[in-house]
Formats: sequence, C-alpha cells, structure tokens
Amino acid sequence: MISLFVIDTSTLISAHLLPASIPRQAYDLASRKGIAVFSKTTFHEFATTFTREKFERYQSLENRLRMIKLVEQKGHFKEVSIQLKVCRDPRDDMFLELAVSCDASAIITSDPDLQILHPFRHIPIVSPLDFLRIP
Repeated sequence: MISLFVIDTSTLISAHLLPASIPRQAYDLASRKGIAVFSKTTFHEFATTFTREKFERYQSLENRLRMIKLVEQKGHFKEVSIQLKVCRDPRDDMFLELAVSCDASAIITSDPDLQILHPFRHIPIVSPLDFLRIP
C-alpha cells in the first residue's frame, strides 16, 4: 500500500522556496516514501498563495508557476468525503478533511493550530523535522 501524505500550504511553499530547508527535506522524503495528496481546495490554496507578489523576491513568478505545475504532476488528487469543523483555525479543517478522506499516513505541517490535534483520528500530525525523524 502506498503511503499518502497531506502537506500544508506553508510547508509546501517553504519547501519550494528554500531548497536546503527542513521542509524541503521532509517534502523529498515524503515523495520517496509515498505520494503527496491534495484536494482541489488544498491545491488551490497552495497555487494561489504561491503566486502572490510577496514571493517575487525569492523566485520569479515564472519559476513559481513551474514549481506549482511540478507539484501538481507529482501529487495525487483525492475527493474529500467528509466535512469537519474541529480546528481552532477553520481554514485548516481542509487538511484534516483530506487526511481523513484518504486515510493519510500523516499530515506534515508547522502550523500549531493543526499540531495541537495530534494525532487526529489515528493520523499523525507532525512537523517537517519530526517527519524526518520517523524511521
């Protein structure tokens, strides 16, 4: 069985802006161990956030669009089959919904609003650094 990993928006952006970063190492490891999984909603948030002008100082829009396309091609899309309202930041519920819908192996995030729920319905919620430490 292939492992499915939900990776939140800020972790994905950090992974693609900072090639030597812990989030990048976690993203690469998740790609080797399994597949990053997205819903239409989580991918849309990543794509629209990553095209914001504030990231221009790190990477040109052209490069960021290329990175978005690569993430889309490498990732796997799943339909969300559940609606939840459990996270103290309601915008983060979409990651929990996706993880439950696809029975994810883990949610990789640095967001304390998600991390406080670890584990969520038996799904580990781990920081990029903690994900690197999992045997």
